[in-house]
Amino acid sequence: MSFAREYYNRTFELAQKHHKWFAEAIPLIASENVSSPAVREALTMDFGNRYAEGWPGERVYAGCTYIDQVEVICIELMKKLFKAEFVDVRPISGVVANLVVYTTFTNCGDTMMALSIPCGGHISMGKKDLGGTAGAVHDLVVEYLALDYKELNIDVDETKKRVERLAGEGRPPRLVMFGGSVFPFPHPLKELVDTFRDVGATVGYDAAHVAGLIAGGCFQDPLREGADVVSLSTHKTLFGPQHGGVLSWESFGDRIKRATFPGLVSNHHLHAVAGVAVACAEMLEFGREYARQVVRNAKALGQALHERGFDVLAEHKGFTESHVVLVDVTKLGDGGTLEGLLEKGNVIVNRNLLPWDIKAGRHFMHPGGVRLGTSEVTRLGMGESEMVEVAEFVKRIVIDREDVERVRRDVAEFRKEFQRVHYCFEDKTEAYKYVKIR
Repeated sequence: MSFAREYYNRTFELAQKHHKWFAEAIPLIASENVSSPAVREALTMDFGNRYAEGWPGERVYAGCTYIDQVEVICIELMKKLFKAEFVDVRPISGVVANLVVYTTFTNCGDTMMALSIPCGGHISMGKKDLGGTAGAVHDLVVEYLALDYKELNIDVDETKKRVERLAGEGRPPRLVMFGGSVFPFPHPLKELVDTFRDVGATVGYDAAHVAGLIAGGCFQDPLREGADVVSLSTHKTLFGPQHGGVLSWESFGDRIKRATFPGLVSNHHLHAVAGVAVACAEMLEFGREYARQVVRNAKALGQALHERGFDVLAEHKGFTESHVVLVDVTKLGDGGTLEGLLEKGNVIVNRNLLPWDIKAGRHFMHPGGVRLGTSEVTRLGMGESEMVEVAEFVKRIVIDREDVERVRRDVAEFRKEFQRVHYCFEDKTEAYKYVKIR
């Protein structure tokens, strides 16, 4: 067998092992979801081999007759879901969507405000010395919104003071980005929008994690609460393929279009646009029911973990109003070590910095927390009673230190009843079935 053929075969072998593994695991990564068979079909389209630079009807390339029509469908569906005047579905990820926002509304050297990474902000909002996208790529000076550690939310009064201080120093923020990657509660957008408008700032909102909850009508509605622009990714609580988007008002449309192309994307993964269109149709049909179950499951998981001895943050607020549950594991170990231990037992979570970790001398590889999300297990048909069972598996591994192989077998048995994708039009193919088309 040739070297090339060996590695060719090995690639498919590893992919099939991954599919089998996830069919037997409990996926609790808050930034992931499972797509429907219809979305998976879209990703195999010939669209993925084509180019369509520019706006539908204004392409640089020929051969886009049907691609343009699908992209227009995707735009119209997303406008309907988010009640947006303008939508650009060409950003290829949430990070690129944020770069579109930065390019549209700021210049290099401007001040931007966002949450710090330990407080829930995303690396795309990070400072230059941290390698964050805002600082290192767009050369923005990032200042932090204040976080109330107990409430796990932006501190309105302290943030107002920080904005006043920056304005007094002659460097008022030109952009604020609400939202983040740890986002258990709606942010106080309405309470702060006038503060930022008074200093001339554009109000942005990174909805990457909560886009499906917003579309489902059970989180906040940032465009109605004062946001000028909303960025998002399409594969977390919005259950599409990995892609991105920008929502805004028609008055900003031309500027956003130009920032996207030719500024930040050339071709924009047209098969993924088709997949996003399919997912948006599914969300329009099933999203309200799905989003409510995601939140119910997250609350139930937080309660069940709390009852089993875990320090789940924000107990006094019902733990969460989104898909995310954050747990302080410092009395049991560290997030990195426990993430690895849980993975061996087929419970897939991710380690996560807690707001106070850096001050406590902890590192992102071994932080004080773990983050759990209920988006994917909800899509697999699980409800509140299953969240109790999931919490029990976590306890057996982390607190009881039961043999992980025994737990792994029990998890696989538990998963046998949850092999189909729910909240979609067709579920003919199992959620993690490896589909061979060679």
